[in-house]
Amino acid sequence: MTIVVRTLAERIFEVIRERIVEGKLPDREPVRQDALAAELGVSKIPLREALARLEHEGLLTSQANRGWFVRPMSADQAEEIYLLRLATEPVAAAFSCGRATDEDKQAAIKAFERLDAAAHDNLNDVAVRNREFHVALVRPGGRLLTTQLVERLEVLAERYVLAHLAPAGRGDRAHEEHQALLDAWLAADADTVQSLLTQHIASTLDDLRAHFAASHTQ
Repeated sequence: MTIVVRTLAERIFEVIRERIVEGKLPDREPVRQDALAAELGVSKIPLREALARLEHEGLLTSQANRGWFVRPMSADQAEEIYLLRLATEPVAAAFSCGRATDEDKQAAIKAFERLDAAAHDNLNDVAVRNREFHVALVRPGGRLLTTQLVERLEVLAERYVLAHLAPAGRGDRAHEEHQALLDAWLAADADTVQSLLTQHIASTLDDLRAHFAASHTQ
């Protein structure tokens, strides 16, 4: 029975996280637990477990006697997420590329292909596929704590990825950067991997800074 509850909570977590990333749950308004439980056909026990995990992941915040709220996107949070990514991800991917097996390389290629397909057919799926691609470049290094940190930062970055890709042309640029990054990673060119990934994350942060600056002046 415990396994069933945990599996159900995992699925609820994914559903609610997707809605947060897509902006379907409004900021600063309480998450309506009764309505969500009824809609999803679940009890409040696995729902609350999923909400607590989303709070731990940084997507929700809780207030005593008021429940959970979606944490608003902010320039400060974007800055923190992407600076942490810059400090962690390029070095981790560079370390990983020289240790990747043929199976790891196939997994990275498939992750890139799924990201590419989502960019053309399902923009709401892009953030998840982007996370899977970036984690696939780090996981073969075998450093569990690093991989978990990168994955958590990628989860937090998902809403910002969609905001970043909204302007026309950004998707094409991201595709080209990901393709070049994958090619260098498959070739085990650690220096190029570190350089390209640093540029990729830094340029996204620059775009997000401009996005929030423009929002602030409106």
